[in-house]
Amino acid sequence: MSYPTQIRESMTKVEVTRQRRLTETHPRLSAQERETILKKFHPDYIEEAFRVLRLGPNRGERAPRELADALEAPAVIRHVPELLNDPVSHICDVLVIGGGGAGACAALLAQEYGASVLLTTKLRFGDANTMMAQGGIQAADKENDSPALHYLDVMGGGGFSNDPELVEVLVNEAPDVIAWLEALGTMFDKEPNGRLRTIHGGGTSRKRMHAARDYTGAEIMRTLRDEVRSRGNGSQTSILIWEFRPVVELLLDDQGRVAGAVALDLDTGQYMLIQARAVVIATGGSGRLHYQGFPTTNHYGATGDGLVLAYRAGAKLSFIDTMQYHPTGAAYPEQILGQLVTEKVRGLGAQLCNVEGEQFVFPLETRDVESAAFIRECQERNLGVATPTGQPAVWLDAPMIDLIKGPGTIARELPAMVRQYKRFGIDMLNEPILVYPTLHYQNGGVAISPNGGTQLPGLFIAGEAAGGIHGRNRLMGNSLLDICVFGRRAGVAAAEYAKQAEVADFSLNHLENWEKMRQEAGLQDDQPAPIILPDYTRAQTARTIP
Repeated sequence: MSYPTQIRESMTKVEVTRQRRLTETHPRLSAQERETILKKFHPDYIEEAFRVLRLGPNRGERAPRELADALEAPAVIRHVPELLNDPVSHICDVLVIGGGGAGACAALLAQEYGASVLLTTKLRFGDANTMMAQGGIQAADKENDSPALHYLDVMGGGGFSNDPELVEVLVNEAPDVIAWLEALGTMFDKEPNGRLRTIHGGGTSRKRMHAARDYTGAEIMRTLRDEVRSRGNGSQTSILIWEFRPVVELLLDDQGRVAGAVALDLDTGQYMLIQARAVVIATGGSGRLHYQGFPTTNHYGATGDGLVLAYRAGAKLSFIDTMQYHPTGAAYPEQILGQLVTEKVRGLGAQLCNVEGEQFVFPLETRDVESAAFIRECQERNLGVATPTGQPAVWLDAPMIDLIKGPGTIARELPAMVRQYKRFGIDMLNEPILVYPTLHYQNGGVAISPNGGTQLPGLFIAGEAAGGIHGRNRLMGNSLLDICVFGRRAGVAAAEYAKQAEVADFSLNHLENWEKMRQEAGLQDDQPAPIILPDYTRAQTARTIP
């Protein structure tokens, strides 16, 4: 495929300025400039893209329209009395909903603390955003670094809006997480002397990014998944795994405590009742809701299920009015539109250039500022590159990496990405690539305490479904850290809660209350939620199969 002629003309300008840019450093934006560019160009500040919630614990607060629709939707389950007459399909101490990194960590620690665990997931175990994380995981474990410095970076990156208690836990436990993952078998990049290699990420004041080439999430998920599967030995405190069985509703007892859930078997279409003393929601993000029409880096099942389940049961959400748009999503070729181009590319030395081949922003601003700068370059300054389909883009000049770090660096550090672009006839070692912001991360989620607990007894949250840790913007490398720190904590807390939890009759009475609130608010009988899987069919192209 390679680049068409109209794009190659701009690419030539990038190549012409490359040697000059070797000695240039684009200045960082001032605090005032960052604030100005965010308010004018970041999608979180587009008022018409949000609306006020009309019911539930966050009534009166704003949320993206797509998320608000899902949160206020009717339940998937319609025939409650008949369902509750069905036999219980499974009984366990701890139910973990979600098969990504956070769910795996929660299951492992809950099992270690003596709980019988059922991990049920919408797709296959490991089909999650964790698997797609590329750049690295942060931890302050070098002599010139400290958790205190990491703390300041996290707070600054989040606009000093983060929950300080959650950030303190995140950074203090980071070195232990790296050691734990290594002990389980994670293969992080190392220096020739055996020391862990670390690099910079956007918004970091020290080199504390640990990576496994450019497939760090896949390596961590491989390790966690293998460990979980090895503990599924059928004993009383083993881990049972259900695949293709998403949870569509929580079960509560008459005291409002979480007492299990209802899963949907995607193969048979049957509902399955699960009785559990504690529940951990680790369902990840909501990128597949495609806020404001943006493409997304998220996996196919990321439709915000955990937020819907918790909200309808009465749990309060936090920071749901802010999403993270990763600045470098693939803009060309269209077959991979929105796919993640890891921040590690910029961390290694790649620069951002406009259609004229000129740098227009410091490459390691925080993700929200970087994204806003891309949008400004394309919209206000009209200096973006247009692809054949009209997709706006800017150049990410990857060949700068080998010029700065030495020949072979790109091939060694970014092998998966080199192979990906090679499939489309683009040589990332010698040619720049086109990027544009893509919907990447759900900054907000269910409000949690430091152990992952919520205001609902028996309900714990881990990973991207939790809110408060990252404030209004997450720094690179803190999501893989987050899922491990709070996944482990939620697993321990759920297991300890289960030891003293009373076994009580469960019900779906909260659904009756939910429908009553919907009717009082005058809401229509819209698409039920959780949505389970996104619908990409188009009426105008659909055809009837004879």
